[in-house]
Amino acid sequence: MAVGWRQAWGVGLLALSSPLWAANKVNLDYHVHLLPQSDQAEVRLTLAQGSAVRSLDFDLGDGSRYSDFKADGQWQLIPGKAARGVWRPTADKASLTYRVSISHGRKSGSFDTRMTPNWALMRGEDLVPAAKLDQQDGIELVSRLEFELPGGWKSVETAWPRTGQNKFRIDNPSRLFDRPTGWMLAGQLGSRRTRLGETEVTVASPLGQGMRRMDVLTLLTFVWPQVQALYPRHPGKLLIVGANDPMWRGSRSAHESIYLNSHLPLVSESGTSALVRELAQMFGRINGTQRSDWISEGFAEYYAIELVRRAGGMSDERYENLHGKLLGISQKVTTLRSDRINPAQLARAVVLLQELDREIRLKTHNKRSLDDVLRGAMRQGDIDTKAFVQLSESVIGGSSKVLSTELIQ
Repeated sequence: MAVGWRQAWGVGLLALSSPLWAANKVNLDYHVHLLPQSDQAEVRLTLAQGSAVRSLDFDLGDGSRYSDFKADGQWQLIPGKAARGVWRPTADKASLTYRVSISHGRKSGSFDTRMTPNWALMRGEDLVPAAKLDQQDGIELVSRLEFELPGGWKSVETAWPRTGQNKFRIDNPSRLFDRPTGWMLAGQLGSRRTRLGETEVTVASPLGQGMRRMDVLTLLTFVWPQVQALYPRHPGKLLIVGANDPMWRGSRSAHESIYLNSHLPLVSESGTSALVRELAQMFGRINGTQRSDWISEGFAEYYAIELVRRAGGMSDERYENLHGKLLGISQKVTTLRSDRINPAQLARAVVLLQELDREIRLKTHNKRSLDDVLRGAMRQGDIDTKAFVQLSESVIGGSSKVLSTELIQ
């Protein structure tokens, strides 16, 4: 009888308490209609219950990419170099619609993002700009993304979990305002897929763009065991997109996704890999603050070399040759402190991290390494030079001779 009484009491208590803890879930739907004839996308945000949100304050950059705003409720556009748009939805079902330009050119004549009659390579951050969300207490927004494709366009790829044809679930626990981010690709595409550890990997590009999709998958498969051993967190999905000129001839990581110009070699003549560097950048998620860009960029370049080396893709002789080249490139560098480091500073940052790794291994009798500093920096996320020195010395268990250099003062 006593056990039955306790069970009944526990069930009753749970029934009474659960509504107090359960968040009121409200759907936030993103509908993206791609319009290649005007090089735009029409984006519609729909709140199933507008009263759940007091306001969304969007950062529109210089405002030049966004136009034709229509809103249920109040919409206030604040123009300027740092343009903003504030939406205060109506109480019931409410929508905000606008248009955004897709193609974004560089001074060199290349493109960061591009739309053609047959495909579009874009970033979710541009489709839905960052916003400050002011919502009612006890509300949880459930965000979903759907694309409407032009006739003849076969598919769309994002780094978010697919829930149906051209439909995705947007869920980022680290942000209050869930919005689609990362690289996205739509149109007449070719793709290759595989599973590496816990991660579903897709390599996609528009047809006829010369993307070596199987080569990319092979290199990823080769280094993946080392990636898994180094980084404590692994994405459920990874998307790698690519296209040829006139897309920017470089590489860049975003949310669980990487852009790689299809003209780039997967491993350069010096032995470094742009693909592995962006992988290290994406997995690390480290942001150097207060003129400490050398930390995040240095880590990414260091592990682009180190992961290939650990996987057996670089001999000791090639490693020493690369180290010598880095020293030569960076011999005139006097400081690493800047908001955005140049190639010579980056080379010197890698040399500094190589020296720090050797110092840590020597002083801890090979029990610790730079890997421990990396994981500590990942836990912090944002890190400046002073915090980096403190973190490194806590791993060493004493002061660091390497980090006493004027390069980082």
